[in-house]
Amino acid sequence: MTTITDPVIGSWYKDVENNLTFKVVATDENDDAIEVQYLNGDIGEYDNDTWYNSTFDYIEAPEDWSAPYDELETDDLGYSDTDKHTSPASEDSNIADMLDK
Repeated sequence: MTTITDPVIGSWYKDVENNLTFKVVATDENDDAIEVQYLNGDIGEYDNDTWYNSTFDYIEAPEDWSAPYDELETDDLGYSDTDKHTSPASEDSNIADMLDK
């Protein structure tokens, strides 16, 4: 079985043969490099030939994906957005103010 999925930055994959879980963090077509970060935090790299001849399957992000990043704050994970994104009160908005003049 070979990989049929292209590497997508930010997507998670599992190396079925070696039981490794990793995320693609960068690709560089000039250097023929696909940089990955394994679930344990280690960084690795594959070339295109290795990628497409390996047993990588696309997977959903693991629940414990942030385990190697012990020093992350909750805000760094994007779970707590303290900014309020609200619409202005209808009496405060005037469509003419929003149009280009």
